[in-house]
Amino acid sequence: MLKYLAGAAVIALTLAAGSHPGVAADKTYTFALVPKNTNNPFFDAARDGCKKAEAELKGAIKCLYIGPDEHGGGEEEVQVVADLIAKHVDGIAVSPANAAAMGHELAEAKKAGIPVLTFDADLLPKDQGERIAFVGTHNYEIGTNLAKMVMAKKPNGGTICIQSGGAAAANHNERMQGIRDELSGTKSAEAPGIKLTGQNGWKEVDGCPLYTNDDFTVAVQQMEDILGKYPNLDAFVPTGGFPEFVEQAYKSVAGKYKSKIANGTLVVAVADTLGMQIDELKLGLATGNVGQRPFEMGYKAMYFLKDIKDGKPGPHDPTYTGLDVCTPQNVDHCLGN
Repeated sequence: MLKYLAGAAVIALTLAAGSHPGVAADKTYTFALVPKNTNNPFFDAARDGCKKAEAELKGAIKCLYIGPDEHGGGEEEVQVVADLIAKHVDGIAVSPANAAAMGHELAEAKKAGIPVLTFDADLLPKDQGERIAFVGTHNYEIGTNLAKMVMAKKPNGGTICIQSGGAAAANHNERMQGIRDELSGTKSAEAPGIKLTGQNGWKEVDGCPLYTNDDFTVAVQQMEDILGKYPNLDAFVPTGGFPEFVEQAYKSVAGKYKSKIANGTLVVAVADTLGMQIDELKLGLATGNVGQRPFEMGYKAMYFLKDIKDGKPGPHDPTYTGLDVCTPQNVDHCLGN
C-alpha cells in the first residue's frame, strides 16, 4: 500500500508539471508505462525503450514508468491504473498481470477517453475492445518455439515440467498452450491448452505446471525442487526467464545439471533473452532461449500513443515485435533489435 501511495504521488507531481485536458496541442503528453512489476529486468528493458522515445521526442511526451514492486501483482497493478485514470493521464500502456481484472478497469479508461495499449501481455479476448491494440510478442509462438527446442533433443517424447508466471496472466497461458499444442501435435481450443498426459509421448509430471507469481527466488527454488524430485525429468521449460534472472542462484542449481544439459539428457528451454540469460546460455546452463524484444515494446508504445493523441491512425492490432531463438550454436548473433 505504501508503494501504491508513493506511486500516486509520482503521478500527481508529473501531471502538475505536465499535461491536463484542454491544454494546447503542442503540450507535453504524459504517457504511463505500467509493468506487471518493477525491479524486473524484463520490464527494465521496456522502461529503457520508453525513456529513449521520450528523449527522441524532445519534450513532446513524458514517460511515466510506474507499477507494483517486485512482490506486487494483479490487484496492486489495477489500483495503479485506476489512479492513472482518475488523474487523467494522456495515455496508458500496460502489461496486465491479471487479464480479467485489468479488462474491467480499462473499461473505465475507455469511458474517460484515455487511449490504452497493452504490451507484453494482453487482455482476455472478450475484453480486447477496451484497448486500441496489443504491442508485443506472439505469445503462442514463444511456446511453440520452446517446444521445438525440446523435441529436437527428445523426438520420442518424455516427461516435462512447465514453469509459468501467474495463473491469470494471459501471455503465460498462451505460451503454455503453444508448448502443449506443439508437443501433443494437436491444436487446443483455448489457453492454457490441454495438460499433457501421454499425448504424442509427452507427460507433465505431478505438481506441474509450477506458478512463480513472478517471484524469481521462488522460481529458482521450484526448479531445484522439481529436478531433485524427478532426477530423470526430460524437460524443464519456464515460460519466462524467472529462474535465470537470479544469476548466482540459477548458476548454482543449473550447474549441477550441466553435463545432462550438454548431452541432451535434460532439456532446459527458457523464454526471454536478457543479458544474463545469454551469458548463462554461453556457459552451457540452458539448451536454448526464445526471446522477446521488451525494449522495442516500450519504445513503440510511446510513439503509437503520441500518434493517437495527434489524431493519426493507431497501430495495427496486434503489432508483433518479433522473436529471437538462441542456441549454443548461434548465441553470438541470435539477437534482433
